[in-house]
Amino acid sequence: MLRLLALVWILGVTGCASQVTPPETPAAYQPEPYVKVSHPEWSKNAAIYQINTRQFTEAGTFAAAEEELPRLKKLGADILWLMPIHPIGEKNRKGKLGSPYSVRDYYGVNPEFGTLDDLKSFVDRAHELGMYVILDWVANHTAWDNPLVKQHPDWYERDWKGDFRPTPWWDWSDIIDLDYSKPEVRQYMTNAMKYWVKEADIDGYRADVAGFVPIEFWNNLRQQLDAIKPVFMLAEWESRDLHAEAFDMTYAWSWFKAVHRITTGDAGLSELYIYYSWNESAFPKDSIRMTHVTNHDVNAWEGTMFENFGDGLDAAIVLSVVGEGMPLIYNGQEAGNDKRLQFFDRDPIMWKPHPIGALYKKLFALMKRNTALWHGHWGATMIKVENSVPESVFSFVRQNDKDKVFALMNFSDRPQQVSFPQSLHHGDYMDYFSGEAVSFGRGSELNIEPWGYRVFVR
Repeated sequence: MLRLLALVWILGVTGCASQVTPPETPAAYQPEPYVKVSHPEWSKNAAIYQINTRQFTEAGTFAAAEEELPRLKKLGADILWLMPIHPIGEKNRKGKLGSPYSVRDYYGVNPEFGTLDDLKSFVDRAHELGMYVILDWVANHTAWDNPLVKQHPDWYERDWKGDFRPTPWWDWSDIIDLDYSKPEVRQYMTNAMKYWVKEADIDGYRADVAGFVPIEFWNNLRQQLDAIKPVFMLAEWESRDLHAEAFDMTYAWSWFKAVHRITTGDAGLSELYIYYSWNESAFPKDSIRMTHVTNHDVNAWEGTMFENFGDGLDAAIVLSVVGEGMPLIYNGQEAGNDKRLQFFDRDPIMWKPHPIGALYKKLFALMKRNTALWHGHWGATMIKVENSVPESVFSFVRQNDKDKVFALMNFSDRPQQVSFPQSLHHGDYMDYFSGEAVSFGRGSELNIEPWGYRVFVR
């Protein structure tokens, strides 16, 4: 009996030992990349330029805008974003001409701007100059008098009374919402967006209120568009999930709000630290954010760039280009446009040379040739440079094996004498704006004027 118990005990121990023997070391873990979108090669160091066709020229047409393309090329613009090109609804129209975001026909061209052939000519000329064209697309809603309303009334959302409804909570009385629970709506919109890539050879889209449309629609759409040609997609939204399979770039609204609050004295630099912390940690490395000091919405409803940023405007512009993100120019910025352009009526831009145009041109030239300032996986992550006045001076380095940029912005109305306790920025540089040689080492200090900026290049 004792021998039997001993045998059982030995077998039990042996069995337990065989169960806890560690398995062979597995192969190294290879995570599947979160971002499955392949950004077009031409977007790696691009600047984006928004054209409000109605206000861009005195004539307000595609043909007149085409004449301006060589100027935009010299400025450094690469991606030309055309605000909606479609016929505008008349029912419940706002203003005399209505909002371009109230679409009456997804397959048509607004006669205010010209013809389909005029649009094609614009796109062809842009391509000849090495630029690319994306169309502003309104997928979430249509005009009240879009033919789809009568042809497919079941394609639209309804309010609690059973009536067609605008987007909830907003004063968008000139539009009504589509119902994306309907497969037919998704198929129609996909076909319409494929049409313009095939017919007009456009290079992608800016998606209006992209977050109001189901993400699976955008994911499927991107696959179908890329099957025609590689496209670039910009979402008017701020969400990491849109970068995975659908969009190359999303709005950096949080960046805009942070810099706006800092330059108006409503917040400190901590808001920028929060933005860049979130951008680096929460967004995928291969995402691109659109940094901007204005656009059509901001200019029309919130104020001009001068109203919103005051004396800090130039520093904000510099950060929008040399910091992480693709910089946007809204037409007229380069001319120092100081008026809120009308949204529903004609209000042509007054064109003239202005220092802001020269500033953008010089910054874009640096961004294009300096690989550390490129976008997404092509560029370098910003690294904070500690300084002696962190409540006023924002300083960072972007560097890779080839290039290095050390940049500072004084976001205060006082001159600052700045010292740096660490060595990340040490080295020999050229001051990009003065052309002078500058060296930084242990004990180096820098004087910077109120709202001033410095960009040092190695």
